Amino acid sequence: MTLTEPERRVVDAVPKGTFLGGRWVDGAADTFPVDDPSTGEVLAEVASAGPAEALAALGAASTAQAAWAAHPPRERAEILRRAYELMMARVDELALLMTLEMGKPVAESRAEVAYAAEFFRWFSEEACRISGSYASAPNGQGRVLVMRQPVGPALLITPWNFPLAMGTRKIGPAIAAGCTMLVKPAKLTPLSMLALADVLAEAGLPDGVLSVLATRDSSALVEPLFADPRLRKLSFTGSTEVGRTLLHQAADQVLRTSMELGGNAPFVVFDDADLDAAVEGAMVAKMRNIGEACTAANRFLVHDAVAGTFAEALAARMGALKVGRGTEEGVQVGPLIDGAGRDKVTELVDEAVADGASVLVGGRAREGSGYFYDPTVLTGVAPSARISREEIFGPVAAIGTFRSEDEAVAAANDTPFGLVSYLYTRDLGRAVRVSERLETGMIGLNQGMVSNPAAPFGGVKQSGLGREGGRVGIDEYLETKYVALALS
Repeated sequence: MTLTEPERRVVDAVPKGTFLGGRWVDGAADTFPVDDPSTGEVLAEVASAGPAEALAALGAASTAQAAWAAHPPRERAEILRRAYELMMARVDELALLMTLEMGKPVAESRAEVAYAAEFFRWFSEEACRISGSYASAPNGQGRVLVMRQPVGPALLITPWNFPLAMGTRKIGPAIAAGCTMLVKPAKLTPLSMLALADVLAEAGLPDGVLSVLATRDSSALVEPLFADPRLRKLSFTGSTEVGRTLLHQAADQVLRTSMELGGNAPFVVFDDADLDAAVEGAMVAKMRNIGEACTAANRFLVHDAVAGTFAEALAARMGALKVGRGTEEGVQVGPLIDGAGRDKVTELVDEAVADGASVLVGGRAREGSGYFYDPTVLTGVAPSARISREEIFGPVAAIGTFRSEDEAVAAANDTPFGLVSYLYTRDLGRAVRVSERLETGMIGLNQGMVSNPAAPFGGVKQSGLGREGGRVGIDEYLETKYVALALS
């Protein structure tokens, strides 16, 4: 399928080189293709950075670090504010670009651009609020002075499913704190991050503060960085499997690390829940981003007394969704990111059905070009099924049942992951009891959306380390220094 003129114009406007230390470096000997997942066709060829570019970017970041740390916080804030305003002014172009390389419907892409920009606005307001403390020593013989200072050059690795928001959620606090940084976007969706680099340059970010290193070979790019003592921070969003590998690599230099990893979110519906609200929340928690989100509801645990009613209502809503290319009018469900992603969803559904689950709606991949999978609702899914143990990352709702509060909590916590849980009940006491017992970093209580730039985002267990966003998000980029002050 040939791109329309507006689509081609948006793709062509994005620089395809490497943004190295604030300057575009073109003419790379090696490039890699970026595909449109709705057609499988190549959108563009992008320069593939390698070890040489990585070390040059780290050198630029290291050289710029002292001056950037000393840069007035108000001016860092103004850069972020200008970047926010530029993103909002270009929401249509950025959204179309995101849809073309990632697949989500344009309406969702617009929402992500606004969400992504909000991190710049939020951290522009936090840049001037970095504080320390001054106190008398307990023995009265001196003073305790505590200051907060930037960690230093940071490597930020972002995923393909939210190609702008996962970048701004890291870049925003790094800029606010006074850290220089290297950003490595996912090779499936580098165009959005390259466009963001252009925005930040126009907003006045000084040279050396930011590099964007798209690459076909992530391992080759990051290995020399981990061996270099100039790098002081790693922030990664992606799978737990890759996160473990990066933690091992980061150990040699004892890097500060932030990890936002995989999830297996339970969506718990009690028999006293408002079922209409629960179905509405399920649509948000399951179908946002085509289900390709670490926060996506992965296991629906519904009280036996209302499971049938809930499942039928959810199936009706899922079956009515329009599937197609994200740029088409009225489309609500785009393609999955690639063939491997679609194959995994197919395997998980087929295995669950073979183990006794029933298909209420969907249950198949679509033939033809692109990586489409029909919105699907399964019932009678066993807790031991693979689809209950692994992230689905697709438009599939797998429903199981429970009979008691204890059983629900035990089932929800029966996973090595702990990113987010969703809980529907009208009983205030139960809401508090269950929220306290659920082993996750976030809880959606009677709502299907938890992401909020003003709130701390992150998980427990194998879902990650640290928090992004909120008042604490900037802490990941600051070191605490204590000065023992003598008075004599």
